[in-house]
Amino acid sequence: MEGLFAFLDEGVSPFHSAAAACALLEQAGYRLCPESQPWVLEAGGRYYTTRNGTAVLAWRMPKGRLTGWHVTASHGDSPTWRLKVPDITEGGYLKAETEGYGGMIASTWLDRPLGVAGRLLVRTGDGVESRLVAPRQALLCIPNLCIHFDREANAGKTWNFQVDLQPICGLEGDGRLMDLLAREAGVETQDILAHDLVLWVQQKAQRVGVSGELFMSGRIDDLECAYTTLQGFLAGEGREEGRADVWCMFDNEEVGSSSRQGAQGTLMADVMDRIEEALGLTRAESVMARANSLLLSADNGHATHPNHPEKSDPRNPVRMGCGVILKYNASQTYTTSGLTAAAFQRICEQAGVQVQVFANRADLRGGSTLGNLLGHQIAIPMVDIGLAQLAMHSAVETAACTDAVAMARACARFYNTSIRQPADGVWQLGL
Repeated sequence: MEGLFAFLDEGVSPFHSAAAACALLEQAGYRLCPESQPWVLEAGGRYYTTRNGTAVLAWRMPKGRLTGWHVTASHGDSPTWRLKVPDITEGGYLKAETEGYGGMIASTWLDRPLGVAGRLLVRTGDGVESRLVAPRQALLCIPNLCIHFDREANAGKTWNFQVDLQPICGLEGDGRLMDLLAREAGVETQDILAHDLVLWVQQKAQRVGVSGELFMSGRIDDLECAYTTLQGFLAGEGREEGRADVWCMFDNEEVGSSSRQGAQGTLMADVMDRIEEALGLTRAESVMARANSLLLSADNGHATHPNHPEKSDPRNPVRMGCGVILKYNASQTYTTSGLTAAAFQRICEQAGVQVQVFANRADLRGGSTLGNLLGHQIAIPMVDIGLAQLAMHSAVETAACTDAVAMARACARFYNTSIRQPADGVWQLGL
């Protein structure tokens, strides 16, 4: 759990979660292949690339002729506040103007010590470069209106994001936020040309519960799946001559995935095309390889709430601490079919991992995730999986420690299992 907690604590912005993933890949011997450069790919080689500094895709080259792909996909962004205008002086306060990112539970961000993290774009002698910043000190808070001025505060609240949820950075005349960030980046304030900055909750990941069986942290959705699928990927042994293994962490899932670094962008398709071109595959061989493949779309799901069990499907209760969840939706916002679910369940059986079924109530519309959007670009059989948690999209969420271990074990088994589909509707699994 220490590795997961470190990943959660480091991933204070999509740029930092990507940097943390890249560091783990580098430690495991993976080499960076910038998208803008030619690639020289060797049989059995280990590589990764990035896009926008927020999406990461790593892969292992097959040792022989490509016959199939094993893929996991997750995302590294979380609901937060994007900094629009820093250093506003008003009414004796130093303030910042922000805009909500993703479908957050807004009230959970009030009256907490908040940090700022992300990317500064700074002037250089021959152009522009990125500098990541994440000062560890608390820099902002979003103050609540006291009960004396809002006697109906506990009777339900409709939040105006422009009025009620704007942060303060201090008192007028006591310094400027951008000056502090410039010092953090080692540049002059006037050399900052642009920025991509978000707020983050400073509470660190920690165990809770009588036996420490649960943990709480910001950004559990979806950094828990990103980290555990990465651990499974790194445990893959690459024993099959013709198989290519892929791990991907996208950005912008929380706002629809429609960016070039999101699941609706071309990152995965572009990388797979370049790999297939390097291997000299024909179009027919590419189609056959993708049919003999499986993609796990990994994004957390909802545990049955202890105080509101009526919000969950009564026939499919999901409990934390009971393993990986398999997501179904009749409208295909989750891509799981009986065929792909059966393959994943057989792999989990071999790994000794419990599987639970998640489905929304028939009268309650649920969300969507990566798989159905990736399907626009990649014609690979897919299954939507995740881990159970409480308070999804709260500033601080709750999940179970044993489930994280289960996901890593299931993904390791997945990457070490041969998968073939000799005929439509039939799997051959090297269990």
